[in-house]
Amino acid sequence: MSVARRTFTREFKLAAIKEVESGKSSTLVARQLEIDRHMLNTWRREHRRRQGEAFAGHGIRMVSQSREAELERKIGQLTMENDFLKKVLTDLEERQKNGDLRERSTGRSRKKGRR
Repeated sequence: MSVARRTFTREFKLAAIKEVESGKSSTLVARQLEIDRHMLNTWRREHRRRQGEAFAGHGIRMVSQSREAELERKIGQLTMENDFLKKVLTDLEERQKNGDLRERSTGRSRKKGRR
C-alpha cells in the first residue's frame, strides 16, 4: 500500500513562511499546519535564496529552466526542418542540373483504367 505524497501550493508555502517571520516558532507553525518542521525550514531557505522565483513549479523545474528547455526543443525542431529543406533543395538543384525536372514516381500509385 502506497501513501499519496502531499503537495502544497505556492500560496500555502508563502503563508507558512510569513507566520514564522511574524515571530511564531517554526515548530508551532509546522504543528498547526500539520507539516514537518524541517520542510518548513527548507521552504524558508529556498524563499530567502530565490525570492520571487521560489516555488514556481511542482518541485521539478523552475520557470527559467522550463523556458530554457522549451527553447532548446524549438532550436532542435528548427534545425531538423532546416536540414530537411537543405536536402530537398540540393536534390532539386541536382535534378535541374541533369535536366530531369519530372516528378519521381514509386510506381505504386497508378490511376484506375491505365495499364
